[in-house]
Amino acid sequence: MIYVEDLRKVFHDKRRGGTVMAVDGITFEAKPGEIFGLLGSNGAGKTTTLRMLATILKPTSGTARVAGHDVIADASTVRRNIGFLSGDMGYYHRLTPREVLMLFGRLNGLSNGDLRPRVNRLIEAFEMTPYADSRMDTFSTGMRQRLAVARVLVHDPSVLILDEPTSGLDVPTSQIIEGFIMDARAAGKCIVLSTHVMEEAEYLCDRIAVVHQGRIQALGTMDELRARTGKHRLREVFLDLLNVRAVGAHA
Repeated sequence: MIYVEDLRKVFHDKRRGGTVMAVDGITFEAKPGEIFGLLGSNGAGKTTTLRMLATILKPTSGTARVAGHDVIADASTVRRNIGFLSGDMGYYHRLTPREVLMLFGRLNGLSNGDLRPRVNRLIEAFEMTPYADSRMDTFSTGMRQRLAVARVLVHDPSVLILDEPTSGLDVPTSQIIEGFIMDARAAGKCIVLSTHVMEEAEYLCDRIAVVHQGRIQALGTMDELRARTGKHRLREVFLDLLNVRAVGAHA
């Protein structure tokens, strides 16, 4: 479902010395029915990679295909096949959750006959019924994030690209969103997940790529990463791969 080969992205920024290699030759595949984790510190290149897969940024070089379509040559078809969740997605404060879901469903080509029952199911599944017809002005972070995830699912895409879907959420809301990610995998969707919550990645991901300075340092299942590092918890595995000594560890 996702094929990435030698993907690079260069930015020109005079404040940072002129040229910045944000993504430096990343290669990986993600399959249907798989949750593929993309982990790294801030500035590692994760979000830039996700934005290239979502056709928001154009790669400087390399190849990326999503759902069989090239992200440059066939960007519009890629967009129809993905649900993209970004940490800086805007909110429509004067609209209700029901109105937002109806709007995005129509933008993705769904007819009212198909859309209304789907919107109703998402509202119920994400436990938004009590506030489904209220304006978003006073919504909490958790309420808004439930809507944001429902919004990327409304057109039933085959690929989900999720950047920090549970960031800043309480445990009950995180659990609802994690449940939908697992349901999406069970339905055969391909999910690429970026998160700073190591326990979440360890629990959800079938395979994990650890990114540092725009490059993949390691890629594999949890068992493979444990065997490589000799560590057990993903947090320890991650620090070992980045050559960072855990706080309290003995020399």
